[in-house]
Amino acid sequence: MTALTVENVVAGYSAGDQILKGVDFVVNPREIVCIVGPNGAGKSTLLKTIAGLLRPSQGSIRFADTPIGGLKPHDISKRGLAFVPQEQNVFGNMTVYENLEMGGFVAPAHFRARADEVMNHFPILRQKRSQLARTLSGGQRQLLAVGMALMVDPDLIMLDEPTAGLSPAAAGELFSEIVRLREAGKAIALVEQNARDAMAISDRTYILVDGKNSIDGPSQELLADEGISRMFLGG
Repeated sequence: MTALTVENVVAGYSAGDQILKGVDFVVNPREIVCIVGPNGAGKSTLLKTIAGLLRPSQGSIRFADTPIGGLKPHDISKRGLAFVPQEQNVFGNMTVYENLEMGGFVAPAHFRARADEVMNHFPILRQKRSQLARTLSGGQRQLLAVGMALMVDPDLIMLDEPTAGLSPAAAGELFSEIVRLREAGKAIALVEQNARDAMAISDRTYILVDGKNSIDGPSQELLADEGISRMFLGG
C-alpha cells in the first residue's frame, strides 16, 4: 500500500496560472522521496497542493487510500500528513514548548505525551524548551519546525527546502535527523535545492520541469547518470 498517490494533478495560484500541469507522484511507507528541479518547476506548489493550501483543479490525491484533494489543511493533518513550509514555520515570540503545543492543537488530549516523545527524539528541544524560538540557531529552528509537525504523530512528513539558509554542518545534521525519522517508521517527501545531498539520503527522486514529470527513479541510479547530473545537478 502506498502512503501517498498523486495522479495527473493540475494546480496553481489562479485559474490562469496553473503551475502543475499533470503531475504524478508516489510515496511509499517508510521511504524518503526527493523532489528536485529548476526554479519554477512546481516543487513547492506540489507540496502545498497535497497539504491542502492549494486546491487542485484536476487529478486526484489519495493518502492511505483515502481521497484528500481539496480538503482543508487541518483535516489533512488529522489524517496523519504533516507539512513543514520553508518559511514562517515557527512562532518566534513563543517558547520552544509553546511551539510544540501549537503543533499539537489538533490532538490536545495527547499533547504532553507527544511533546515528551518529540523532545526525546530531539534532545536539543528539551534543553531549549523555555527559550524563545527566535533566539534559536537556524538548524535548531528547523528541528523545532519538524518537531511541531511530529506533534500530530504523522505517517508522512513533507518538508519544503528544510536546509535553506543553513550552514553545511547544520544541513548535514538535519539530513541525519531526516534519516532517523525514516528509521522510526515515517515516510518523508522532501523538496530541496541542495539536490545531491538530499538525493544521497533518499530512496527515490522525482525531477520536475515546467510543472511536469521529467524523470524519476531510484536516487542512487539518477545520481550516477552523467547526463542527468550534467542537466539537472550542476555537472
